[in-house]
Amino acid sequence: MDIQAFKEAIDNLVAEKGISAETIYETMELALTSAYKKNYQALANVRVDINRDTGEIKVFSYKTVVDPNEEVEVVVGYSEDGGELKEKKPLNFDERIHLTLEEAIKIKPDIKIGETIEEEVTPKDFGRVAAATAKQVVIQKIREAERDVINTEYGEKEGELVVGRVAMEDTRNYYIDLGKVQGILPKTEVIPGEEIPMNKTIKTYITKVEMGTKGTLILLSRNHYGFVKRLFELEVPEVNDGIILIHNIAREPGVRTKIAVYSEMATVEAVGSCIGEKGSRILKIIEELNGEKIDVVRYEKDAAEFIKNALSPARNLQVFITDESQAMVVVGDDDFSLAIGKKGANVRLASRLTKHRIDIKSQSQAQEEGINIIME
Repeated sequence: MDIQAFKEAIDNLVAEKGISAETIYETMELALTSAYKKNYQALANVRVDINRDTGEIKVFSYKTVVDPNEEVEVVVGYSEDGGELKEKKPLNFDERIHLTLEEAIKIKPDIKIGETIEEEVTPKDFGRVAAATAKQVVIQKIREAERDVINTEYGEKEGELVVGRVAMEDTRNYYIDLGKVQGILPKTEVIPGEEIPMNKTIKTYITKVEMGTKGTLILLSRNHYGFVKRLFELEVPEVNDGIILIHNIAREPGVRTKIAVYSEMATVEAVGSCIGEKGSRILKIIEELNGEKIDVVRYEKDAAEFIKNALSPARNLQVFITDESQAMVVVGDDDFSLAIGKKGANVRLASRLTKHRIDIKSQSQAQEEGINIIME
């Protein structure tokens, strides 16, 4: 084996895969130990040492200094609760792995029982034989280490926004290149109506990170309500800094999103800040959402006021809280269709946003039912 080439290969793995050099060296040493025992029928205790500076590989055989008359504890069975049952038995002295103290002192005068004596036994052709035998083991261990790196990097990213390139597509999924790993964007998680061409760089939201024996599964979405939240954090500095707080989000992907915001600082106008000057901030988010409508509404602790805000863009309405989770809303006839929204989307989202079941009536309907409301 070319020692310099071996050292360079390790250095390349460290640079390209982000795996620690020590992980690779320790894996190689274990694999080469197994390779030596297999190829040279070694029955003695051996260890392989790789010099971290030069890449030089050496094999050492070692024997432990023992008292042949010593008794040792051995496991002879297990109790009902799973505990080990041990007995003391005479040491099974094996000259292939053991040395008596008398023999060891001849080699190293100050040695003590329990210590070891090593001897280098590196075969001349060991580099070639061992490398060939250990190759598959090493590749497997390196893949495991790569998965550990990915798991460490993405294990805590569930619920975060990531940017990647569309690398592949099949009938059910897009596969997004995130750098060291691919994420899966199911086509059911794409915003309805949007087209995603190959090689396009897109933003996605991580809905699930699952670590398994075959690797790390990263599921992505663009129609999750959390995607909208992360976009607001990206485009509105006050949201990212915690000056503006998001109370709740209700979303029907590709149709409309309602987001309730507020600030505990009296000088901050939460809704206006989210929209931006001439709509500069909200327009970037709408563009990312493929033209999806967004209503930014002010959250109010008073449930009636909050529901009134949530039914935007309808304005001419009265809200009556009937119990903790229900409300009746009477809307001026001209604003009734706005309050309901296309296919009921506006009132449906307002209900989810405020966590109230909303019974909505036009002023004419209310009057027919004997409810006389004077609209403001």
